[in-house]
Amino acid sequence: MENPLEAFTLSAVNTCPSLGVGLAGFGTVGSGVWNTLDRNGALITGRTGGGVSLHIAKILVRDRSKTRATTGDVPAEIFTTDWRALIDDPAVEIVVELIGGTTDAFEIVAAALKAKKPVVTGNKALLAERGVELFALSKEHDTPIHFEAAVAGGIPIIRTVQDSFIGNRILAFSGIINGTSNYILGRMTDAGLTFADALTEAQSLGYAEADPALDVNGWDAAHKAILLATLAYGFPIHPKDIHVSGIEQVRPTDIHFAKSLGYVVKLLAVIREHPDGTVELRVQPSFIAKSNILASVHGVFNAVAVHGDTAGESLFYGRGAGQNPTASSVVADLVEAARSLKQSSGHRGFLPYREKGRILPAAETSTAYYVRFDVTDRPGVIAEVAKILADHKIGISGTHSPVNPSNPDAEFVDMIFLLHTCPFGKLQAALEEIEQLDCVNSIPVVFRIESLG
Repeated sequence: MENPLEAFTLSAVNTCPSLGVGLAGFGTVGSGVWNTLDRNGALITGRTGGGVSLHIAKILVRDRSKTRATTGDVPAEIFTTDWRALIDDPAVEIVVELIGGTTDAFEIVAAALKAKKPVVTGNKALLAERGVELFALSKEHDTPIHFEAAVAGGIPIIRTVQDSFIGNRILAFSGIINGTSNYILGRMTDAGLTFADALTEAQSLGYAEADPALDVNGWDAAHKAILLATLAYGFPIHPKDIHVSGIEQVRPTDIHFAKSLGYVVKLLAVIREHPDGTVELRVQPSFIAKSNILASVHGVFNAVAVHGDTAGESLFYGRGAGQNPTASSVVADLVEAARSLKQSSGHRGFLPYREKGRILPAAETSTAYYVRFDVTDRPGVIAEVAKILADHKIGISGTHSPVNPSNPDAEFVDMIFLLHTCPFGKLQAALEEIEQLDCVNSIPVVFRIESLG
């Protein structure tokens, strides 16, 4: 007797109409999307009960002649150098934006939404800086934007926040969401490299771009943090409202001192809702205890800890970048976009659900601090610095002046102060005065000492 389930499954798979995808960008991630669909297209169709079949109908590139690493032959006729041709092509039903930047990418995404073609993007800078405009277009044209690949590569954190935590008030996120910085800090910690040497190594291995600015200055992580906070708290957040600092000033001295105190240095994103409804959002190098699970996140891996009022604490860990992890997230969004086309109602992207909220100014945020000063080595320096801190009612938990064994008679030394918890604004005011001392030779370097939990 024929198995009715088998017959149903085969029929569903065989009659599934294939939806055309337009790829804007065919670099590392775009090629990964092609390879994934080429390799696992039948698997996707089978897992959706025959509901979704996808094929690449058009590809936007700057240079048609460039060689690309793909499985299977890519038909030459589906390439174009005109983004309008991609949007206008009736065979393209879903648009994937992978070109990066915020100018041409904005034009492509906006045009796709106006054409009522769902959009998939991994462009965190675009959504962080121009998301207000694009989400408004998404709502106006009832056409979703999917952006799982924009945060933490292959970790499904966006869908988790939108779906799995939908019944939770999200109290906080803390995370390592830039793999390049994490790799650099890890090599400084494990191999004793300087920042410059660790960055050069990361570039040679392909973990850092030729221009690594957004990775090392904290803004890549900040763009991702903005998206997470927007999802969790429902209102648009402007980049100018958040505090961001990067890892460029981290020295081996800082790494060694952190180790001696039982900490590691990580570029940490912190998002926290306060009882009054304000949202704290900041990205900066931080000391975190070796006992904290985030301290064990190594290499180019990412991790995000989410604290919900109902679910409690959850940790999401995985590769934060790279061809296959990012392509995996893009393809997952493509399947979701294909499902949205088959539904007569229900916007499956993201729409802000509060008109406005308040980001807590960085000056009002409080932690303990590690502060390093480059000072002239003479008597009385500690007393001069300590007096100003005392005048601002900032407590000191410890001081240290490490001696460089290769140059014990150096004229200038690093002076380290560990400070009690106080508002960041109070510390900034004190540091402005300290910078004016004739014994202080550079802008003080500040790391937060985080108490996560």
